[in-house]
Amino acid sequence: MVSKWRKMKLALSLNLCNYLPRTLEEPTLNSSERLSDAALLSPLNWPMTPTTTSSRSRNLSRNSSKSSKQTCSICLTKMKEGFGHAIFTAECSHAFHFHCIASNVKHGNQVCPVCRAKWKEIPIQKPSLDLPYSPLVRSNNDEAISLVRRLPPSHRAINQGHPEPAIFDDDERLEKQIVFTGETNALEKENHNSVGMMDMKMYPEVSAVSQSKSCENFDVLVHLKAVTGNHISQYHRAPVDLVTVLDISGSMGGTKLALLKRAMGFVIQNLGSSDRLSVIAFSSTARRLFPLTRMSGSGRQLALQAVNSLVANGGTNIVDGLRKGAKVMEDRRESNSVASIILLSDGRDTYTVNHPDDPSCRVMIPQIPVHSFGFGSDHDASVMHSVSEFSSGTFSFIESESVIQDALAQCIGGLLSVAVQELRVDIEGVCPNVRLGSIKAGSYSSLVTGDGHSGFVDLGDLYADEERDFLVSINIPVEEDGHTPLLKLRCVYIDPLTKQITTLESRVLQIRRPENVCEEEVVPIEVDRQRNRFLAAEAMAQARTLAEHGELEGAVTAIENFRLVLAQTVAAKSCDRFCVALDLELKEMQDRMRSSNVYEASGRAYILSGLSSHSWQRATSRRNSRDGSSFYQVYQTPSMAEMLRRSQSMFLVSPSHHRLIQPLLSFASQPKPM
Repeated sequence: MVSKWRKMKLALSLNLCNYLPRTLEEPTLNSSERLSDAALLSPLNWPMTPTTTSSRSRNLSRNSSKSSKQTCSICLTKMKEGFGHAIFTAECSHAFHFHCIASNVKHGNQVCPVCRAKWKEIPIQKPSLDLPYSPLVRSNNDEAISLVRRLPPSHRAINQGHPEPAIFDDDERLEKQIVFTGETNALEKENHNSVGMMDMKMYPEVSAVSQSKSCENFDVLVHLKAVTGNHISQYHRAPVDLVTVLDISGSMGGTKLALLKRAMGFVIQNLGSSDRLSVIAFSSTARRLFPLTRMSGSGRQLALQAVNSLVANGGTNIVDGLRKGAKVMEDRRESNSVASIILLSDGRDTYTVNHPDDPSCRVMIPQIPVHSFGFGSDHDASVMHSVSEFSSGTFSFIESESVIQDALAQCIGGLLSVAVQELRVDIEGVCPNVRLGSIKAGSYSSLVTGDGHSGFVDLGDLYADEERDFLVSINIPVEEDGHTPLLKLRCVYIDPLTKQITTLESRVLQIRRPENVCEEEVVPIEVDRQRNRFLAAEAMAQARTLAEHGELEGAVTAIENFRLVLAQTVAAKSCDRFCVALDLELKEMQDRMRSSNVYEASGRAYILSGLSSHSWQRATSRRNSRDGSSFYQVYQTPSMAEMLRRSQSMFLVSPSHHRLIQPLLSFASQPKPM
């Protein structure tokens, strides 16, 4: 008898007692119910606060019969709250298992299965973020899987949304932090809870030059590293203000949006309670989902709910999204030490005519670093790379949608480990006759004074254990003494944790000046490696210019010519790992420029991501992060690698066996002594 009843329910689309997995997409609305982009992004249209029963339903349910309270009218089994079974009581007083009635509604039934009364409030299964680490995502958590969403009245204006404030000065207040003021030197710094110290080294291209010989364009490598001992402590790091600008245009529907939600969930779960997050979603227009909010327990819940409410729809207005993201940063009342914007998009801006290379358009690019991520074959790699380049951020190419989370994980692994800020290196010629000719520092700002006696490089922020290298080209005169002093360095930076300004000075670099040099000295691998990096970046830029003009054969040849030069260098002949990986990357670029179709689909983005990485000497994502031959690991810091490991571990075991990851805590959020 029961079997016949179940078959009849199946025929009537009422087979709702069987458990169905949560959908990764918002329920599809018909044309009369579909909201505009602005309305979809409005907080008024987010799913309401999780609840098992609406307030109106609770009042009506008091009058429901005892039998209807005890038995689900759909699956005819007993109802009991808890144990993964949420109860929904309708306006007509009939009660059901939440998963039964939610599945019923999912199939298009918006009337009571018992009395056929039309409902104004319907239960909708909350779309899953698929976040195995989240404490909110548990099968026995009634509130995490149940939502009630009010059907929009037919007379409601389609673009009506919650108005945004004119000024985004509603950021959540910071936790009280310990701040040290003033200036200190390296010895005083050791007594404070600082993040790290700078290690400075200089390498001349040779250690000896004969007295009778003068040299032009003599290279000196300057190497710097933010030393933290091990990787940065979970209790000692600078808190972050992060704004994510997310593309939710129509092309982001389906799997892309589901993976983006999961990736954002990973970011949210790994931010500490002193870190603040705001999310901007853009399609035809952009809207702030919530202000800069501390990622405490309630903050995380708000952020997860907001991200999970996103629906793909409309066009692509990247500039509006960036403008709004920059405004969040500019209008905030208080500021954490570290600030960054993350931009993710899979399409081309369909609303802005000017290219970011246009000077009239640069004023719209934020002064805060924008780390942009273009995924798929249709994103505008040139625009996103330009935005990142002008804002001192990086551009990553996510060819496979499945590694969106890995790419974000590597990025935030760096942002959550900033050890040095506003690093500036002053270079001074010690010998009066030594002149600085030029400085090669990639995308970093540098200057040589007119008289050639000094120069400087602004290197910005460094992550824990991150390295920076630049080449100083100098002229060495004839010298009769046994030694020639060349350069000395002065390094100034801000500790992001203590806010102290620290100054370090190097020893004077000098070279030997014997009467004769018997054998030609071999260039150190450290110097040769960086020469190869800068020359490779120049070859990439040249190849890209040729490819943009349709000269793909010339572009491939430009890369090939440099590969031949690279193979003859000291570092390459010594099988230096960097040079081996660099050659593999260059070969990959050649393969992606064999035809115009391949170049348009992936070649341009791959080259620009490589240029971004080598110019800033910072890890970016390209290709599949699980590909062992990928260039993905170059410049990757221990903190980046650890966060990437966390992300990838999610795929190695079933969700039911995942443990909640403890986020890297900032200094202000460390436990207080009892």
